[in-house]
Amino acid sequence: MKKIRIMIVDDSAVVRKVLTEKIAKSSEIEVIASASDPIFAMDKMVKDWPDVVILDVEMPRMDGITFLKKIMAQRPTPVIICSTLTEKGAETTIQALAAGAVSIVTKPKAGLKDFLEDDANDIINVIKIAAKANLKRMVQMEPVAKIQPKLTADAVLAAPSTRAMAQTTESIVAIGTSTGGTQALEAVLTSLPRVSPGMVIVQHMPENFTAAFAKRLNDLCEIEVKEAAHGDRVIPGRALIAPGGKHMLLKRSGAQYHVDIIDGPLVSRHRPSVNVLFRSVAQQAGKNALGIIMTGMGDDGAQGLKEMLDAGAETLGQDERSCVVYGMPKEAHKLGATPKEVALSKIPLEIMNYWNKK
Repeated sequence: MKKIRIMIVDDSAVVRKVLTEKIAKSSEIEVIASASDPIFAMDKMVKDWPDVVILDVEMPRMDGITFLKKIMAQRPTPVIICSTLTEKGAETTIQALAAGAVSIVTKPKAGLKDFLEDDANDIINVIKIAAKANLKRMVQMEPVAKIQPKLTADAVLAAPSTRAMAQTTESIVAIGTSTGGTQALEAVLTSLPRVSPGMVIVQHMPENFTAAFAKRLNDLCEIEVKEAAHGDRVIPGRALIAPGGKHMLLKRSGAQYHVDIIDGPLVSRHRPSVNVLFRSVAQQAGKNALGIIMTGMGDDGAQGLKEMLDAGAETLGQDERSCVVYGMPKEAHKLGATPKEVALSKIPLEIMNYWNKK
């Protein structure tokens, strides 16, 4: 079987050395080259192009973002960002994901060698996932038309004050995604009008990165997007993204929904887990919810989406043609959890059609 060919681009000699040694233990992967900065890396890549690149973001002579954009423009290749757990690093990493990186490996500021040695198996799994990503789908992503709000008489004349407090969050949208999901979520959420259903979202992402991701989306979208905090209400025009390292559950109190943010074990190898969110939506919202599963590796969310469907919710999956990795939607479809699959470009319309008929 053909091995996955890796290039490591990092200005830390320790990172390059330890990663090379650990990856060499896998029979499915080989490191064909390493470089201390993007200038050296590009010279080597021209001669022997890798299948996957592991890339630091803060390096001399050229930063990782600029190099990533050059790779995507010249020859789209799966790139794994190897970033330090800092607020500044998180913001830069989110920019890298938006530019086309497929995954993140977080490295601490201290104890780096021990971390790389202890987490070698996880890094190898991330490489295998990245190698399967279809970058053509990411680069050639269909444009998503901006949805115009469906206006009511409220646009001209305010409703009577006796009804002003009657607005509730009876209907919500729950979304789960992983590899390729940062770009897919941006495409979906930026196309929605300000008056949209309340949303709860799990995007597989390490701790410390979801806040920067939510902030980026909030700056781009008409709706409010925020990293969820314990007790946050789910209201129209707001999307809550589960914080990395925590599970997010939907709760209902009377006619209102809010979220609980809790600790807990990894579920389906993830925390936050899409299955945990979807199960809570099935239990708390039932037929008053729309569940959507999008691009991602593995099966997290498949069982939870089936539970939503069985509870009376509407469900759909992203279709294979538009997925960067058709893993999670495929497993959901195999379980019978998605009666309908649609292209990424159609998901905003599905959300608004669901909202407008409720």
